[in-house]
Amino acid sequence: MSLITIILNILLPPLAVFLKHGLGKNFLINLILTIILWLPGVIHAFIVND
Repeated sequence: MSLITIILNILLPPLAVFLKHGLGKNFLINLILTIILWLPGVIHAFIVND
């Protein structure tokens, strides 16, 4: 995992997931988690972008 990906996972989790996987199931899940509360979105981004 690159430094850019780690920074994006923390600051903008949906963007990090979008750049790795595109528009799909993982992006939508991450977007919803980030809207509800920021921390679950970050955790999901790290798990998906592993």
